[in-house]
Amino acid sequence: MMAAEEEKVRIDKWLWAVRIFKTRTLAAEECQKGHVSIGDVHVKPSKELHGGEVVKVRMPPIERHYLVKKLSSKRMSAQLAVEFVEDVTPPETLALLNAVKVYGFESRPRGIGRPTKRDRRMIDRLKQGWSDEDEY
Repeated sequence: MMAAEEEKVRIDKWLWAVRIFKTRTLAAEECQKGHVSIGDVHVKPSKELHGGEVVKVRMPPIERHYLVKKLSSKRMSAQLAVEFVEDVTPPETLALLNAVKVYGFESRPRGIGRPTKRDRRMIDRLKQGWSDEDEY
């Protein structure tokens, strides 16, 4: 019976143990919100996880994919967590994440306030792609 218990771990415990989420409560909340899935099925925090499965975790603006190499319900250091999980997120998805970081039109320095009507129009033109012929 001990061997069967070692082969199964709750998904919220595993996500916390391999340091995908900072706390187990956060991992459970993300499961309840439908941000965690195995295959195309959203899972509850109590879902038993098996080795070899691919867990998808939605972390806006992208969805990350993690391969379960080994199971553990105990929190470990980041160096040891590499043996238990592998990030198999497609490269084109990671490229989207980098593009959002580089071209973050929406970010504004703190304390500057809301954009004015003129600023908003400029932002919209940048997003849509405008040419020199457009009026300023």
